[in-house]
Amino acid sequence: MTNLPRSPRRVRGKQANPPRSPRQVRGAQGSAANLRGIEQPSLPQRPTVTQQLLRDKRAIASMLMLGTIIFSTVFASFISPYDPLSQEFDILQPPSREHLLGTDDLGRDLFTRILYGARVSLFVGVVAVAISMLLGVAMGVLSGYYGGWVDTIFMRYIDLQWAFPNFIIAVYLVAIFGTGLENVIVAIVLAFLDDFARITRGMVLSIREEEYVLAVRSMGASNQRIMLRHILPNAIAPIIVQATLSVSFAILAEAGLSFLGLGVKPSTPTWGLIISDARSFFSRAWWLGIYPGLAIMITVLSINFLGDALRDVLDVRGD
Repeated sequence: MTNLPRSPRRVRGKQANPPRSPRQVRGAQGSAANLRGIEQPSLPQRPTVTQQLLRDKRAIASMLMLGTIIFSTVFASFISPYDPLSQEFDILQPPSREHLLGTDDLGRDLFTRILYGARVSLFVGVVAVAISMLLGVAMGVLSGYYGGWVDTIFMRYIDLQWAFPNFIIAVYLVAIFGTGLENVIVAIVLAFLDDFARITRGMVLSIREEEYVLAVRSMGASNQRIMLRHILPNAIAPIIVQATLSVSFAILAEAGLSFLGLGVKPSTPTWGLIISDARSFFSRAWWLGIYPGLAIMITVLSINFLGDALRDVLDVRGD
């Protein structure tokens, strides 16, 4: 029996694809080429923290001012030819070409003493806050993650410290430990510990129940890995903002302790000590208290403005 050819139009009930003409093939190839040439729309990228800070006028002005202060402090010996401790006969001289900010009651150049005093104030502020942040963050992470008796012990200590102002705690601790640079740093560290512990604990309590944390825990990750790799990085933004603002408060605390005679040794120039020495001469030597006070004010305001800009950029909402 001769096999009859099947109809090209239908094969087992299905429509056969008719052959395309060369013109149709060329048209399809051209359309594909045009589609390949069209750029796919990309999602808008969020600017980085640095880019957002550079768009903020407050942040730019603050960073420029702080950069100038730090530069002047580091290179104080090149900027001013005077020794901050050398005593001259030109006592209580007003600002002039030789002494830009005048001299004190012992003939020491006030501009030089302010530059060298910034070293102590900035050093105490940065170091004390850095140590306080490390200890406070550790307490907050452990307290918020484990809860139970660990949380009870840490939080009762923090609640007790929260009942007193930070500066009063620092004064009390210096009165116990004694004066000196190291004791001032220890006092400020302990005084600001509760701020970091409270902020970190609150963030950990809200993050530890997130789905990605529960997923990592179900996969067998250790508690240490969960805290360091998954919880702490997501809680770092408010900690950075608090650290920035705490530096300004630490500088004020050091100046206050030095003003009360509870700071570093009297031979070491600090902003608070310079103002304290000028108390007896305010009426006839106004520059002795005005200029170091302006130095404190400009530094603290610059740090606070930078902290406010960081808070806006990192989208940290206050309590």
